[in-house]
Amino acid sequence: MIALVVDDSRATRMIIRKLLAGIGYEVLEASHGKEALARLESADNVAVAFIDWNMPEMTGLELVEAIRQDATRDDMRLVMVTSETELERVQAALQAGANEYVMKPFTADILKEKLALLGLHGG
Repeated sequence: MIALVVDDSRATRMIIRKLLAGIGYEVLEASHGKEALARLESADNVAVAFIDWNMPEMTGLELVEAIRQDATRDDMRLVMVTSETELERVQAALQAGANEYVMKPFTADILKEKLALLGLHGG
């Protein structure tokens, strides 16, 4: 299975990449939303994307909205990964089409739990 990790923090991308690779995912990375959309154009079968909220060029929320406008990506699972904890932000992400929400800092177990909730147990 393929996962896309979108975060302007290289360290965060590396942490999530390591975890996902360890459970069998092929991992693509992007440092912002526009780069993520370009990666998605060349990868047809991305199962899940972990998306940071606060990024330059295109926010995570804008990226979720853009992905959800593409009917060919209806089955793709979207997980917001962010330090934004306000209930309004969580609701906005879910209303825009995110399937789950993970608060930073997170543990490997939390990410694995979210994947299990989404029916994605590993590559």
